Amino acid sequence: MMLRSYLLLFFSTCFSISLLSQQIQTRDTIKSGKIGEVTVRAYGQNRKLTDIPAAVNLIDQESLTRYNNTSILNAVNTTAGVRMEERSPGSYRLSIRGSSLRSPFGVRNVKTYFNDIPFTDPGGTTYLNQLGFYNISSLEIIKGPGSSLYGAGTGGVMLIESNALSKRRGVAISHTGGSYGTNNSNINIVTGNDTFKNVINYQHQSSDGYREQSALMRDIVSWEAIGRLSETDELSANLLYGDLFYQTPGALTLNEYQQNPKASRPTIGTTPGSVAANASIYQKMFLGGITYKKSINENWRNITTLYGAFTKLDNPAIRNYARTLSPNFGGRTLFEYNKTSVNSSINWQTGIEYQQAYSTVKTYSNKNSNPDTLQSDDEINLYTGFVFTQLSYQINNWIFTGGISINRSKNDFTRLGNAPFTNYSIRFNNIVAPRIAVLRKINNDVSAYASYSKGFSPPTIEEIFPTGSLLNPGLAAEKGSNYELGIKGLLFNKRLSFDISGFYFGLNNSIVQRRDAAGGDYYTNAGSTQQKGIESQLRYLVLKDKAYNTASLWLSHTLYDFSYKDFKQLENDYSGNTLPGAPKNTVSAGFDLQTSVGLYANITYQYTDAIPLNDANSAFASSYNLLGTRIGFKKSFDKYSIELFAGADNIFNVNYSLGNDINGFGGRYYNAAPTRNYFGGVVINFNY
Repeated sequence: MMLRSYLLLFFSTCFSISLLSQQIQTRDTIKSGKIGEVTVRAYGQNRKLTDIPAAVNLIDQESLTRYNNTSILNAVNTTAGVRMEERSPGSYRLSIRGSSLRSPFGVRNVKTYFNDIPFTDPGGTTYLNQLGFYNISSLEIIKGPGSSLYGAGTGGVMLIESNALSKRRGVAISHTGGSYGTNNSNINIVTGNDTFKNVINYQHQSSDGYREQSALMRDIVSWEAIGRLSETDELSANLLYGDLFYQTPGALTLNEYQQNPKASRPTIGTTPGSVAANASIYQKMFLGGITYKKSINENWRNITTLYGAFTKLDNPAIRNYARTLSPNFGGRTLFEYNKTSVNSSINWQTGIEYQQAYSTVKTYSNKNSNPDTLQSDDEINLYTGFVFTQLSYQINNWIFTGGISINRSKNDFTRLGNAPFTNYSIRFNNIVAPRIAVLRKINNDVSAYASYSKGFSPPTIEEIFPTGSLLNPGLAAEKGSNYELGIKGLLFNKRLSFDISGFYFGLNNSIVQRRDAAGGDYYTNAGSTQQKGIESQLRYLVLKDKAYNTASLWLSHTLYDFSYKDFKQLENDYSGNTLPGAPKNTVSAGFDLQTSVGLYANITYQYTDAIPLNDANSAFASSYNLLGTRIGFKKSFDKYSIELFAGADNIFNVNYSLGNDINGFGGRYYNAAPTRNYFGGVVINFNY
């Protein structure tokens, strides 16, 4: 009955079209007087978004630059079904349809690729904070299990592109400054021509932070080269080095949060606070990868990517001092077959992906923010890989898609040092992840689809063997099934775009996070969950005149009903309780104005429901309303262009918590976000 009610609500929403899509378009597209079609790469299809039988959020350059040129957080949070949190500058958490239930920090349960390179490490963690604002030109977020083509992860997939080929030859210099000592400077140099292009980028970002013990310092150098070797061959290379430091202020109790939300976690008894422990992250990362694209003949092509990466992470924390070295490498090769006839087409993709890592983790006592007595010395070898195949067949107005992957992974763990010798070998073998979907094109501009997918997500190495906390080698992999219906397209002479999807996702062996008295993380399987939701988005082109003055409105809404289906822990029965960390309703709306003389304005409104903070549903983060704006002037001349902009976030000056510590010990849940703050900047391009 509950599923029937949601399907009824879903279809009524479809036909009323009351809540709709933020398919962000470039200004050149809007100048045509219509919101044009968007091509996306999701599931390797390179099709129009309306021809993809899946829920996909596209965030392009135009969306990213609606805000402050320092973070992608606001742009991500205005799309339905996705929530990005920041406990302090540089400390991110990403949730797709509630997937952050198991993530105290960072990005887990979401497979991420950067310029075709697997960016999620073999252990299942994505260091998204090692990419700066200027490394990202666009990203696609696939919501729901994408295991049939992308491997482990029940939350979804994120495809990040720097779009080096789209950049014009020349030099671009930009700087953004703002409240709380925020600065972000960037220089981008592009050389070459249409057949060979080099892009060198350097960015430096710093912030004092809104809270005590929340400073940030980040430097990123990247180089990309793309060469068209012939009409059938293309070779690209990527190098990226990131040096990141940020402080971690720690979560507050409700009383501490209400008294002084800017404070860091205090010293209590013999347990030091964040300042006393100098709780912080020192992280360096190097990534190198090459991708070779070969058109074998008119029907076949191959894309092969090889990469190597190295991460060094030091983490002085309240309870210890951890030092991690993690080199990893891997690759992915895909063969694709395409054939088109008058009324039909076939697309077949098959390939393999493999990753391997050798990590060492040493944990010491934290003495005055320095490593002291050795507590544990761990060696961790990780192996993960999968083979995949997907067939898509289009006949007339129908598109049928079926895919499957077979996955294997192995974790070898050895504990040395002062701790008792411990050795584990954990395998997750022959896990099958299928996906089937069917799409019906109602007309050239509107389509409806249905899909079923099954995903899995093995525990990350940090979850099985959390640093300095209780080991849990028996932690089981999450497995889930997703049922989805959707309708999307363009109406009113392509002035209105809409995208509405409804889903039911059942998850077994769900992994949940706990925190001990000293702030240490540990994990347990929590029975099963049931997650039902409707995600709706819309954009409408209100104005377009002959002088290319344009104005558009957009709106997105997320409605979730997430609960534990069966979860008992000792004497506590949480069955039927709402899953912590996911608000029931989120709404985003905005207005964009572009004038022919170069003046522009963006206004954004966001509403987030109250958020349960623990499994017992006895504590909540309050709901909040946010308002932000950016105004600017952009003018192009013969060989250069200039842009000046200024804006404000949280104009209502709301106190709210962003990046809550779910199930925090002793009620330590709250991480305050900045109140009203301002920013401004300049972008100068010299082209030759």
